[in-house]
Amino acid sequence: MNFPLPLKAVVIDLDGTLLDTAPDLADAAMAMAADLGLPPVDLAEVKTYIGNGVSRLVKRVLTRDLHADPAPELFARALPIYERHYAEWVSRKTCPFPGVVEGLQAIKASGVHLACITNKAARFTHPLLKDTGLIDFFELILSGDTLPEKKPSPLPLLYACSVFECEPAELLLIGDSLNDAQAARAAGCPVFCVPYGYNRGRPVAELDLDAVVTSLAEAAKLIARK
Repeated sequence: MNFPLPLKAVVIDLDGTLLDTAPDLADAAMAMAADLGLPPVDLAEVKTYIGNGVSRLVKRVLTRDLHADPAPELFARALPIYERHYAEWVSRKTCPFPGVVEGLQAIKASGVHLACITNKAARFTHPLLKDTGLIDFFELILSGDTLPEKKPSPLPLLYACSVFECEPAELLLIGDSLNDAQAARAAGCPVFCVPYGYNRGRPVAELDLDAVVTSLAEAAKLIARK
């Protein structure tokens, strides 16, 4: 692939790409586990559970497994407890990763469309972006409950293509995980990943990507307006 990429739009993941949300997610998980009388969970473990939305995060905390499902009754009790704690603490410790603000400024200045696409529910997404000062960068925000499907489905990316009137090859996804890589490839979009996020504890260099970028600021240097 030749750089800089000629693009009409850039869409960016939230957790692990724009924002270091893990401390607040972990605090809510610790509080939920304590409320339910479960063994404690720590920040390092919670980081490996992030990436498929709050429901799957709660299931992973309950089972301590990436793919298992807890008893339905336990999950039904646990989810509202987690959501209550997380809503209270959603941006208490969360902050942008290094290079994020500079990268967003540079991408915006290049004239391409800019969107945030996350699997996090809208009730958490919008307060987070607002509290951290990032919300005004984005023309479009798609949360995990905005559309019928979320990443790794290609639907959110294809929806963004329709909004921005561009072809998938003209829309870049910047993320941090397998979900992002799979969604981009399914949609036919180029994809970059940052190495500092929450890819279930695995290095992003193992993924099918067009580039690994150390920061959004570095990513901005690899794109150009089409």
